[in-house]
Amino acid sequence: MSVFFCNFVPEIEILSLMQTFIGNIEGRLDEKGRIFVPAGYRKILAEAESKRIVMRRDTDNECLMFYPEEVWNEKVEQLRQTLDEWDPEDQLILMQFMADAEYLEMDGQGRILLQKKNLETIGAQQDVLFVGMLNRFAVWAPETFAAKRLSQTELAARLRAKMKRTGDK
Repeated sequence: MSVFFCNFVPEIEILSLMQTFIGNIEGRLDEKGRIFVPAGYRKILAEAESKRIVMRRDTDNECLMFYPEEVWNEKVEQLRQTLDEWDPEDQLILMQFMADAEYLEMDGQGRILLQKKNLETIGAQQDVLFVGMLNRFAVWAPETFAAKRLSQTELAARLRAKMKRTGDK
């Protein structure tokens, strides 16, 4: 029996590929504001051994962002390193960023409870759309996401421009 090892992909890259949220998945809120986290996303969270999820309103879009706790902690550490704790403006940025976040835990059935104020912020009534974003995922009102989507031509042009910039480095 022969064994083939792939030496050209570092182990860290393989691990990060295993924890990638992709796709867009429709969901429906129940009368209490609970939603089932898609099974594929729950599997990724379990593999990452995430006990909690951190949810925060996005700063630029009308959606909610969900982070495995470990990813959230890394993001907060990156932010903390860029801020001066004695600068009043930096303090306000940090307070506002953290104030829009909350810890969520999935129940035994894989549901999370979303507060009414957060659902109103994104304009979600009953239907929502989960959108994978590599190490995190977003929840949108489906019609809001549809309105924000780029045309296929615009997406292709922007991807080419971004990829050319990274290829030049």
